[in-house]
Amino acid sequence: MPKLSTNSKTDLLTHIGIILATALALFFAFFFLYLPWTTNHEESVTVPDLKGLTLDEAESVLKETHLKYEVSDSTFVTGHKPLSVFSHYPKPEAQVKKNRKIFLTIITDKVPKVSIPNVVGRSVNSATNLLSSTGIQVGHTEFIPAIEKNTVLKLKFEGSEVPPGKMIPKGSKVTLVAGDGYGNTTVAVPDLSGLSYDEADILIAGSSLNIGNILYDNTSTLPQGTVVRQRPAAGINLRIGDEVNIWLSGNNINE
Repeated sequence: MPKLSTNSKTDLLTHIGIILATALALFFAFFFLYLPWTTNHEESVTVPDLKGLTLDEAESVLKETHLKYEVSDSTFVTGHKPLSVFSHYPKPEAQVKKNRKIFLTIITDKVPKVSIPNVVGRSVNSATNLLSSTGIQVGHTEFIPAIEKNTVLKLKFEGSEVPPGKMIPKGSKVTLVAGDGYGNTTVAVPDLSGLSYDEADILIAGSSLNIGNILYDNTSTLPQGTVVRQRPAAGINLRIGDEVNIWLSGNNINE
């Protein structure tokens, strides 16, 4: 190969021009030919949203978008369709290369068991929150005579009392048994006959009882709003907080 002469300034400038032209050609070839070719060669696709689909449905969708999948984890979620996609990575709308593997978390059809936490002695609200955090639902609350008002005394599952630590299926419903705050204390019903409604209400409240149903007797000759009858009768023992129904003379003026 003949040597290029650099004996003159013109030759030097020519050499520099050739080097710059070659560099520019390589630059444009790399960015406008090579990079577009490699990008198109590994064209990216958008990850579809697979949540809620069955495995067969997810596989079909991924095949259409030239993607693969692998079940990497499973979880149990109450109320969700078993063997459906719960989540996946990469997430929906992510841009990935064709044939990329999508990792799926599916909802299992095997209900896991959880340990009942010790909620005895807690308030109903506190016990409900703690049970919920462990995946146990409160079906309803049953109140029994006890001075520990609104305090959980025991739990029932499927009609039977269960101790803390018992393993039950996640998502199960339990019954809270709590105190009503009254216990078994009883009081004698006072005689309300001849009293006005306001007087009867004060006397009943002072006896730790409550006015129940208010009925009217328009055949009575007593002044309007006077107690003419009551049930239970005076002297009967009731549990604290129980109700006493009364009949007032006259008609219901609110009707």
